[in-house]
Amino acid sequence: MTVALMWEARATDGRGAELLEWARARTGELARTPLRTELLRAPQDRVLVITWWPGEYGDRLPELPEPDERLITRAVHRWRFESLGPADS
Repeated sequence: MTVALMWEARATDGRGAELLEWARARTGELARTPLRTELLRAPQDRVLVITWWPGEYGDRLPELPEPDERLITRAVHRWRFESLGPADS
């Protein structure tokens, strides 16, 4: 099984690039290397990180921490999903 962890944060005004670089650096510091990592951005200085891990849904997996509260407008949102594979298979 593959588990996808999603981490999403919204930067304070004008600090989206800084939050993106913060997240990029932290993905390199995870205790283990995920199968895949993807960084995404959206309007309003939002940053989304998705990591894919081998294992079961309830396994303990490395997650990105909370950024400094001065960098974000609210607490980080986190979701966990079981990957079902490509939609076209």
